[in-house]
Parts: sequence; C-alpha cells; structure tokens
Amino acid sequence: MNILSSRRGRTAMVAVAAGALALAGCSSGDDSGTKGNSKSKKEAAAQSAAVRTGTAEDSKGPAPEVKGARSGGTMQVYQETDFSHLDPGQIYVSDGGLLSKLVYRGLTTYKEDAKGGLTVVGDVATDPGKMSDGGRTWTYTLKSGVKDETGHVIDSADVRHTVERLYDPFITDGPSYIQQWLSGSGTTYREAYAGPFKDKHLPDTVLETPDDKTVVFHFETAQPDLPQALAMAGYSIVPKKTDTKAKYDTRPVAVGPYKISELKAGKSVKLVRNANWDAATDPLRHQYVDGFDIEINHDDEDQTKTILADRGDARNAVMFTGQVATTQVQKVVSDAAAMKRTIQGYAPYVWQMNFNMDRVKDKKIRDAITYAMPSTAVFKADGGAYGGEVANSLMSPTTPGYQKDFDPFNRSEKPNGDIAKAKRLIEQAGAKGKKIVYAYANTPVRQQQAVLIENALEKVGLDVQKKEIDSATWYEQVGKVKNGYDIYMTGWGQDWPSANTVFPPLYDGTQIQDGASNYSHINDDHVNSEIQRIQKISDSAESAKAWTALNQYISKKINPASPIYYTKVFQIAGSNVGGLRYSTVTSYTDVTQVYLKS
Repeated sequence: MNILSSRRGRTAMVAVAAGALALAGCSSGDDSGTKGNSKSKKEAAAQSAAVRTGTAEDSKGPAPEVKGARSGGTMQVYQETDFSHLDPGQIYVSDGGLLSKLVYRGLTTYKEDAKGGLTVVGDVATDPGKMSDGGRTWTYTLKSGVKDETGHVIDSADVRHTVERLYDPFITDGPSYIQQWLSGSGTTYREAYAGPFKDKHLPDTVLETPDDKTVVFHFETAQPDLPQALAMAGYSIVPKKTDTKAKYDTRPVAVGPYKISELKAGKSVKLVRNANWDAATDPLRHQYVDGFDIEINHDDEDQTKTILADRGDARNAVMFTGQVATTQVQKVVSDAAAMKRTIQGYAPYVWQMNFNMDRVKDKKIRDAITYAMPSTAVFKADGGAYGGEVANSLMSPTTPGYQKDFDPFNRSEKPNGDIAKAKRLIEQAGAKGKKIVYAYANTPVRQQQAVLIENALEKVGLDVQKKEIDSATWYEQVGKVKNGYDIYMTGWGQDWPSANTVFPPLYDGTQIQDGASNYSHINDDHVNSEIQRIQKISDSAESAKAWTALNQYISKKINPASPIYYTKVFQIAGSNVGGLRYSTVTSYTDVTQVYLKS
C-alpha cells in the first residue's frame, strides 16, 4: 500500500501503501532511541508472521469490550493534509485507511490481539470465506441486518457493484488485486471489462450472486490470499443505490459506526454516530465516542506541540498519520508522563527513490544516484531512531523473506551515500551535467529532504531540476505514465504479510497504466514471468524464498528504485484518550479502540 508523500505519507499502504505525516525520532545514539528501536524490531517480527484464518465464531459481533471504556464525547484529530479520496474504491494511502476503519466495512476484516497478531475474519460476511476448487473458487454468505447509514440492508448486489465499479475509468487510485485476479492472465483488467456504468455485469463465471446473501468469486488460478485482499479499505462496500460515481468522493455512504456529517475541503471532516450501525454484526469496531472532529492543516510540529501541551480539546486528541515532530522528540522522551500516552511500532513501508525508466534508461546513472543517496540524513529529516532507519533493500523487515545481509549498495558501510563511487559511474556513463527532473511533495519534510538529495546529486555531477507537487495529489501525479519526471520518492508497504503485495504491484510490467503502482515503469520479461510463476506457489515458505531471489535480481540487474529508509511510527495522544494502542494493521493508533476517559 502507498504511504502518502507528506510525512511518511499509507501511507505509505501504504499506505501503502500509502497520509500526511512526517516521521519523527531522535538521534540513534541515545539510550531512548535504542529502546525504541528494540521495540520496533519486535513489531516487525509480529507483522511478518502469518495471518491466522478465523472461523464463523470469530466473525461474530460484538467486538470485545476495551477495558475501562466509556461512551460519549468528541475525539479530536489533527491532520496535516486533506484526504486525497473519501471514495473507498480510491483509498490506497494511510490516512484514508484509518478513516475507512471508522466509516466503512468490507466482506472481511482483521481482529488484532494484544501482541499484534492478526486473524482475518468475516466482517459483512459470516466468515472469511469458503474456499473450493483448489483455491480458485471462494464463496461468501452475508450477515443478516448489516445496514448502511440510510437504513438499506447490504445485499449481494451491493457487493457485486462494489467490485464491478472498480473497473470504471474514474477509479484510478485504489488497489487492483482482485480486479486483475478475476480478469486472469493475458490482459489488464481495464481491457477485460468497462465497469457497470458502461457495460453489463461481469459474467457469472467470474463473479456470481445466486441470491441476495451469496457472493461467489471464480478465479483462473488459486488465490489463497483473497480474504486478506478483501480486508483492504479499497474493497469496502459501496451500496449500489447511492453510488454517485465520481461524485462519491464528496459524499460517501457509511456502513461502519460513523458517518460523515460535514466536509469542508482542505479544512475539516466531521464524523458522527451512524444510527444504523449494529454492534452485534461487527467483530472489530466500537462506537464509544459521539464523533471525530478532524482538523486539517496541522503539520507535525503543530500537532506535537498542541497535544504535548495537553490543554482544552488537545486532551481529547489523537493523531491519524501524524508523528511526533523531530524537533520535539527529546521533549517527549524525557517526559515520563508524556511517554505514557505515546505509541510506537515498526511500519511496513520502504521509502524509495523511483527512477522513471522511460527517461532514465542508463543503469549506470540509476546506480550512481542510488549510491549517492544520503539515506541517513534523509531519514533523520523525517525522524531518528523513532522515525526510521537506513534501508538496505526494496523489501521491508516486516515482509517475509527479508534479508538483513542483502546489501547491494553497501548501505551498512556507507549509509549516508558513496559520492566518490557515484561520481565514477556518472563519468563512465558520460552523464556529467545531465539534467534530472526531481519531483517532490510540498510538505516541510519532503522539502528538507529535497535539499539534501539535490546537494548530493549535484556533487556527483548531475544538474537537478526540482519540481514541487501538491501532496494531496502526489500519487495521482507520479502515477501517470507520462508524468514528465525522472526521479520521485514513494513509500510502499505490504498490504498483508506477503511479498505478493509488494512485487506484483510495483514491478509487474504488464500492468503499466495511469493510476497503477509500477511507478518506475519497469517492464522486464524475467521479472514478469517470475511474478506469474511465484504467484502460483501455494506454500508460503517456498514463495517467500522465491520473492527473496526476485528481489535480488531486480536490485542487482535492473535497479528501478533506490531504497532509502524504512519507517517507524511514534505518535502521542491527549491525556484524556483511553484505549490507546499501536495497530499492526494500519501502523498507527488503533482508531477502533479509542475512547475518552471523561
């Protein structure tokens, strides 16, 4: 999943991928930083563990009560930038992912234990799905009485519509796993079907709704990860009768415990209780507070100072994708009372500098830029030990198959770049003075990082042309095939613990199109064929080994993107916030658990 550009992003999912947050931290040399690093390593191990498949019993509501929780009050949320999308089909970044936990529901979801272990369960469905035909067929039965905010009972036609609308051209930014799986090999899903507004339904041989409560998916090949894919925000239910197509972004219909009561673009979003939400059907969510007031245009510095001061509404505040600002970390970690209202965790994202391979065709130049990356300085601008660490690979430590000792660009010995080696490569390529168009987001963190990266690239002999982009439309801009940029940073994290959610979306050359996630436009025959081969491996341990080998090939033989840093999360909440915990699902505060103490 993408992680939004402004912070760390969701971001990434990834928010990654893919939200407005500037990762924070302190110097990696102090004791508190070491402790934070140790804690996040444990979180990384938890996130790379296999997801447990739940039962029908696990899928029943209501969700277990949070100890000490009470009802009432309005939760305050501070956010740096506006949500790029509210239409769930368009959500593929971190801040929208958090909002979706409160407003939307899908066929499946995750239940998370106290240690961060995940169980995929039925949400609107009675269970996480019944698999048959060797994994090529999945059947879902809908729970009775699940309603949207208008009182409409969700039925199989709504689920069918939710999937089919994702094929329409106005959906440009959401995940595409299920669409592509349904369309099969040899074609892109856009070519296979035009969507329900321009075409008839997908054939029953692909997506079947034999009655109001049954949905059957038919795939060309086995798809054992379907329950995890369906748990993504992008596959949340969009009721057919109230779908306003492209306008749905401005007034979506809630199925979750909260609905949007007020939306002021670029300023605020207000959530209030959805009276038609029934806790008895929901295994995950609560409706403790009366609502959420989300204020936009609060950068990390502002968020941290306001919440740390703990006065007025700030006592009731949580961060969505905000982070403790780098300048405020020492104040927080040296304040025992403040530390009790923080959460920490290892996020699944890799921040990487993508090369537009349509424009930067010489691998020597790509390698030079990779060697030149001042990774240490870049991640310290976005935090320290609490905010990130130098990345040695395009795989995150939270991804099964990650290798700590795979370090093709010698990050362990030269974490802040190897300017001398980069210079030699530029000279060998005859590229001294070459213009490089570098796009970056218009947020304080990305602006600071842009200066660091520009200085490094100019030292190796490149002429850097910086282009600043509005962070609210970051992924829309860099997601265009003809984007006009040479290099640009994105953050990507696994959508569930499998490299199958990393390599296919980022490096499958058969899926290059506007809105897709192959930001480098890599199109290599070996990579494409290996992706197809590995996706057919049913044994998770064997597939992890195969993804590891493919990661090595991509990094060494092609180098479509330079890994810069892995991200961590360090957030603070107001003293009146209860139920505060880190979520391995979202990599942020678990918004489904919070309440106000008084």
